[in-house]
Amino acid sequence: MTTGDPDYRDSGLEFAPDFLLGSATASHQIEGAATEGGRGPSIWDTFSHTPGKVWNGDTGDVACDHYHRWESDLDLMAELGLEAYRFSIAWPRIQPTGRGPANEEGLAFYEGLVDGLIARGIRPIATLYHWDLPQALEDEGGWTNRATAEAFADYARIVGERLGDRVAVWTTLNEPWCSAYLGYGSGAHAPGLMDGAKALAAVHHLNLAHGLAVSALREVVTNDPGFSITLNLHVIRPAGETGHEAARRIDGLANRVFLGPLFGDGYPSDVIEDTADVTDWSFVKPGDTELIAQPIDLLGVNYYSTVTVRMWDGVSPRVNADGHKDMGGTPWPGSQHVEFLEQPGPYTAMGWNIDPSGLEDLLIALHGAYPEVPLMITENGAAFDDVVTEGPDGPEVRDLDRVDYLRRHFTAAHRALARGVDLRGYQVWSLMDNFEWGYGYSKRFGIVRVDYDTLERLPKASARWFAELIRTRRIPA
Repeated sequence: MTTGDPDYRDSGLEFAPDFLLGSATASHQIEGAATEGGRGPSIWDTFSHTPGKVWNGDTGDVACDHYHRWESDLDLMAELGLEAYRFSIAWPRIQPTGRGPANEEGLAFYEGLVDGLIARGIRPIATLYHWDLPQALEDEGGWTNRATAEAFADYARIVGERLGDRVAVWTTLNEPWCSAYLGYGSGAHAPGLMDGAKALAAVHHLNLAHGLAVSALREVVTNDPGFSITLNLHVIRPAGETGHEAARRIDGLANRVFLGPLFGDGYPSDVIEDTADVTDWSFVKPGDTELIAQPIDLLGVNYYSTVTVRMWDGVSPRVNADGHKDMGGTPWPGSQHVEFLEQPGPYTAMGWNIDPSGLEDLLIALHGAYPEVPLMITENGAAFDDVVTEGPDGPEVRDLDRVDYLRRHFTAAHRALARGVDLRGYQVWSLMDNFEWGYGYSKRFGIVRVDYDTLERLPKASARWFAELIRTRRIPA
């Protein structure tokens, strides 16, 4: 049973010296230089340049210009004391069309980044796919096409051959739920399709890509890294008499279609039955589930908020507060009779509820189901409407709401550790403000502010708070 402050504002909690503390970013959100260094176009370049897809018509063309500023960004990480940095590699920088020989300029960029991290004592955690699929592969069907999973394995092998003596942790995919359901089901993410059958095919081919990539990496790496995948597993609260049925359906689509194949249990039969009017699942070939279920050393956990569900009565207006941008489609194929209730506040600027108990519950549940698999929080953080003020030493951002958010979620992580969860680290999202996908530059998640006019970096109060946590191993008051 949980003890401590009911609002998760415990004091004096300490983390062990080997608990890995760092921060995270994604290539398309920060790099910019969209047409430089031999990089080819990605689906997010196409999507963001399509009118009406991204707020304010924003694109990732420049983003935070990390491509040109990476050395000073690494210096900033070192100043904050980061022990790890979770970044992603842009597939279109390595293979501009998603196939063929490697682009040397792209490999050299990431090699410099990894070497720069190591030189500063920061462990590199490399994510191979954080949503920026080469557009040429999307033109052939993208993640609805089995060939994309096979191409991904070739890409993984290329990167592993170049960096496989230095990367500490390899993460195959970031949040395949988003890639599949928001990209091919709801239309909120690139490539912006709205087709439930395609979304479920994408689920499978992303799972397959993970398994094939782990196998490819194991063949070429020469150090002893960890192999992982990062999932945004949903914490689902049932409401009312029909809540448990609704939760079962959403848990199947959100969580079990990834966890089942990943850990050797295959696809849940109830999910296949729930979606029988959407697809026949013929894209799953004999032997696929064995290919997917490669042993991993770490499961990455991304957590931001919870959802509350019940079955829709078909009469009253259907509530759809699932936390995702509404573009007309649905990320829940076969579950059109489930409704997502409004969550109690407080909320972040994304409209997501703040509930650190959800993180503790998720970690406990995962450890209970898969006690042999170590966990790492690979993303947790919050967007708020930050304000720059003039302080005694110049401009500052006193983002005390973000400090409080992080304090409460670090408390949740600590409670999970105290209850026996094998939790290895915590990567705060995000190192810096960036291109927030369909929301453009309107939402700021960073512990470091980016002035999008000058591209100047300004550590916020949350960055200084986090630096103190890293230095002392204790959650600051």
